[in-house]
Amino acid sequence: MSQSGQLTDTSPRIAGFGEDQFARILLFVAPALFCTNLLVAKATADLIPPVHLSFLRWGATFLLLLPLVGPRLWVRRGAMLREWKDLSILGALGMGVCGAFVYIGADTTSATNIGLIYSASPVLIILLAAAFYGEAVSKLQIAGITLSLLGVIVIVCRADLDVLINLAFTVGDLWILAAMIGWAVYSVLLRHRPSEMGLSTRFGATTLAGVIILAPFTLWEASTGNVPVWNWETAGWIALLALVASFGAYQVYAYVQRVLGAGRSSLLMYLVPIYNAVLAWALLGETPQPYHWIGAALVLPGMMLATAKGKKKSA
Repeated sequence: MSQSGQLTDTSPRIAGFGEDQFARILLFVAPALFCTNLLVAKATADLIPPVHLSFLRWGATFLLLLPLVGPRLWVRRGAMLREWKDLSILGALGMGVCGAFVYIGADTTSATNIGLIYSASPVLIILLAAAFYGEAVSKLQIAGITLSLLGVIVIVCRADLDVLINLAFTVGDLWILAAMIGWAVYSVLLRHRPSEMGLSTRFGATTLAGVIILAPFTLWEASTGNVPVWNWETAGWIALLALVASFGAYQVYAYVQRVLGAGRSSLLMYLVPIYNAVLAWALLGETPQPYHWIGAALVLPGMMLATAKGKKKSA
């Protein structure tokens, strides 16, 4: 690994494969790593309280990051103090809303729904970037946005118009929608807010901020009697989240992005809901329903259109 904490040319590779080929393989591995979070959210709904799960996940992730970014966090402590507002907002959104809200929603909705609803986040990112930072949106992207939003509505309403008319949404679906909106805002701010820190250092600082913000809410949750069942199973789930869904997924994505570029590496986002539905069926026994396939048939092509690079506005 490099000092930035990302995999480098010296990283081990599969015999007979060059760096580009190895990155292409990892392009299909990364979505499975990201899906781990969505599956664990469902699997631990009755074992670990949601805020505790988010706090423990990101606390463990920070400990894993500390040997890599700790020295640079100390060197950049001045920048951290100057950027404390941005770091607090990013930490609250990325580790709090996008963490605890998903785990709360997992108690009353399926892992398949979580993945498919979350798959529309790139569409919202485009809308927010256009509205607040003037990024151009093409007619093709508008068509994609329409398809994706229609797909999300189909999933949330379970293809039942009466649900939409009567606003009889599943509570879990609404929590996931809120988490998806939080992720979109987080992504836009991360992209457009300037920072004196490098990517991995800023990620470490944001993780620390998120853990600090989650701490009082974790204590509050414990005061209500909601505490984890402490055993080896609990420790295993937390370790899985920290190693795979946080640390591992980030490192693999960083490597793929460095080798293949941002454009090709973004293709993995299209695979996340598909992987998630398959894994939820294989591991959790969730049988896909017709409305899942209808929603996916709208969301996925809509995402591909919506994330197509539009023409830049003329100055």
